[in-house]
Formats: sequence, structure tokens, C-alpha cells
Amino acid sequence: MALRISGLASGMDTETMVKELMTAHRIPLDKITQKKQYTEWQRDDYRTVNRSLNDFRNLTNDSMLRQSTFIQKTVTSSAPDNITVKNINSTSDFSGKIKVTQLAESATMQSKSSVISSEADLTKSLKVLKPTLTVPSSFTIKAIKADGTMDTTGYEVKLDEKSTMQSVLDDINKNSGVNAFYDSFTGKIAFTAKNSGDVKTPTTDGNEIEFSGNYGFLKVEQNNKAAAIAAVPSGTVGKNALITYNGLETERQTNTFQISGFEISLKKASSEEITFSSTPDVDSILGSITKFVDEYNKLIEDLNTQIRETKYKDYQPLTDEEKESLSEDQIKKWEEKAMSGTLRNDSIITSVLNKMRTAMSSAVGKSPNSISLSQLGITTSSNYLENGKLSIDETKLRAAISEDPNKVYELFASNGEADSDKGIARRLTKALEEARKSITAKAGSESATVNNSFVLGRLLDGYDDQVKRFEDRLATMETRYWKQFTAMEKAIQQANSQSTYLAGMFSTGS
Repeated sequence: MALRISGLASGMDTETMVKELMTAHRIPLDKITQKKQYTEWQRDDYRTVNRSLNDFRNLTNDSMLRQSTFIQKTVTSSAPDNITVKNINSTSDFSGKIKVTQLAESATMQSKSSVISSEADLTKSLKVLKPTLTVPSSFTIKAIKADGTMDTTGYEVKLDEKSTMQSVLDDINKNSGVNAFYDSFTGKIAFTAKNSGDVKTPTTDGNEIEFSGNYGFLKVEQNNKAAAIAAVPSGTVGKNALITYNGLETERQTNTFQISGFEISLKKASSEEITFSSTPDVDSILGSITKFVDEYNKLIEDLNTQIRETKYKDYQPLTDEEKESLSEDQIKKWEEKAMSGTLRNDSIITSVLNKMRTAMSSAVGKSPNSISLSQLGITTSSNYLENGKLSIDETKLRAAISEDPNKVYELFASNGEADSDKGIARRLTKALEEARKSITAKAGSESATVNNSFVLGRLLDGYDDQVKRFEDRLATMETRYWKQFTAMEKAIQQANSQSTYLAGMFSTGS
């Protein structure tokens, strides 16, 4: 770094002079920095809009495009303690009568006598607990499957020197078709098939649990049927649920099953014939539509605010030097105006607003069978200041849902080939996705790691390059000024020295 002499000979405040000269030269640099800051604000505002569009798109997909939103039903039963009924995917109302003669049960087996002492440590090696056990060896458990057939392969439980009673039980519970637990009071092990029901073949009833291999140490019968008919029973057979549905006697492997899109859960056997019926769950469907409309209104209000926000051209981003002379409150108030209007009259937002309004106001389908939101009691506000917000006539909407909830679903989610045949929600999501793609191309996304992948990012990189070049030029300029002032100080100092020398000479001569 070159030696800087600051006014020692001239008496001038060269440091201040250089600083003031450089302040004047920094004005163009400050303008570039302000443009960069404004572009960053604009980028961030675009990304905030993109998040809002994405949130509303997700809401639309998760509610208005799901048939489950519109097929919610209220089901009544004459004996809810005996059976419960709920809708799964039935689009029409249903009713029926059912009598439950027998509930489905899982097959069970238990050890015929104590396997190990009730005080035994289950984590000890099986060879210690059962010295006569042959290892390595294995046994296989077969059990009824979820479809009511027998697993012909089964699961092999392997035994070795490291096996413990606890590890064997854990292995059975995790991997086989039965659950097992050790009862410390009796010292026995109980097994229960994970799937209920009775294995039936065309000619006979089969077993639901079977053991083979080196299973003798468990002290169980070979299968659950043998255990059930033993002199001292140590097991039970699996049972199917026996029901009479609308006059038809039938069976089901489990106590919970589906018929025609609704789910029946049996809780108690009884000779009583139970009736049930369904009606649309108007409140739930109405709630979903109301939430959708509310979020739509919030979104278009926010977007309209963005494109109409005032831009204060006289309020540029503050430089670091300007911030030093202001209080925090003054900085906050200034920047509120400086940050205003970054998206004023933005073409992307204006376009998506127009497409959203068109999607919501256009009918779906061809006349005379077309349907529109106004037929459901959802209309555009007559107040032009609300910029197309929707309002709901709840009485009319309730009536439309009660009459035909599936027709309401088609209004939102119909998927015809022509745009006019596509449901409102599908039109909306298309418009939102197009807008999000355009915004991402311009402002990037939260996960963008490089600026050169979007328009404003490339602009910011350009500002960074300009700032770097300008700062290099200013550094060179400041060095030149200091060299000039230093040379001047040296010259004055030399002149002063010569003057002092001459004055001394004349003084000596006289």
C-alpha cells in the first residue's frame, strides 16, 4: 500500500477532500446498488405470490378435485351398538337391512402345559431354558391369509445357539401370520391368527394355524383344529361372520367389509334385523366449498392489491450511508414506500387473474345440460371494488348439494376433452400452473441455487458484475488521488525545506 501523507505540509484535510471526491464518484455505484436491491425485493415478492398460487392449487386439488369431498354421507342405523356403516366411495345414497347371526373370530392355540418356569428370564439362551432342544433347527408356522385361504408356504423360525425365547417370540410376531405372547402366570405361550375367519375348501373346513418342524418345545398341538377337539381343548377354530343382508344369507371372513361402496363394521351378534340408510352430509360438503370460495377470495384480493399497489418513484432503496443518518423507525417508513409497487401492473399476475375469473364464471358442459356456479348460489359480487370476489347463497347451495352432490362434483371436477367441458377446478389448476411456471422462469424458486436459471437472477448477476468493476475503478481512482495529494505534500514539504535553508543562509550572511 502506498504511503499516504495527509496534510502535514499543506495543512489541508486531504482525507476529507479525498472522501468527498470519492462520494461524488460513488453516485453511479449507489444507483446500481439500489437497482440490485429493488430487483431482490421484486424477486422475493414474485416468490411470495408463487407460494400463494401453489397453496391455493393444492387446496383445489385436495378438496374440489377429490370425489371423496362430495360423497360424504350421514349414515343412520337402528342399532349403532350392533353395527356401524360409513361411506367409502358410493356416489349414490344407500339403505338396507342386516341381521348378524355370528361375528368373525380368529383361530387360537395355547401351550398344553407350561413351556418354561414362570420365573424364567426370556432373554436367556433357549439352550439354557430348554437343554434338550436341538439346535440348529427350525419350525414353520402356517396361518390363514387376509383373503381367507391358507398360506401354503408359511414362515420358518430358525433356532440357533443365540436364540432366546424373547427373540423367537419377536420373530413370530414380526414375520409370521400369528401373534404370540408368553404368559408369565401360567408359563404358557398363546397364539392368535392375525387374520380372522374360517379356511374353507370346496370339500372341508381347513386349519387356520399349523405347526411343523422342531416345534415340540412350544407344547402345542400340530394345528388349531386338533387343539380345539382335544380332550382338554387348547385352541379354537376360526369363524366367519354370518349375516343376512337384505334377505340374502352370506358370510364374511372379517367383521369389517364393504358392500357397494360402503363399509359395514359388525360389533355384536343378535337376532334383531337392523336397518340403515344414508343421506348426503350437506354440512361437510358445504364446508369444503365455502373454504374453497373463501380462499379464492383471499387470493384474488391479494393479487389485485399487488398489481394496484402504488409505486413511489421518489423513494429509492437506502444506501448504507443514508441509513446511518436515519433512525430505525425512519428507515422502516422509508422502505415501506421504497418496496411498494414492485409488481404493479404485472402482466403475469394480471393474466392469471383474468383466467381465474373466466374459469369461475363460465358454464361447464354444453347447453341445455350445462351447469354453472350461479346455479349453486355462488355468484360474483356486484360491487366492482371487490374485483370479482364470490358470494354464496347458503340456502341455494344446500339445496343443490342435497339434491345431487355428484352433479356438484362434476361442476368442479369434470374432465372433458374441450375446455368448455372441463370442471371449474381443473380450469383453475391449469391457469395456476401456467402462472407458476411463468413466475418461476422470471424469479426462480426458493430452491434455486444459481441465478442464471431465471430472468431476475441473471439481472442480479449483471448488477454484481457492474458493482465489482465499478468498485475496482473507484479503488484505482482513490489510489490516484492519494498519490496526487501525497506528491503535492512532498513538493510543499521540499519547498518549505528549501525556503528554510535559504532563510538560514541569508540570516548567516548578514
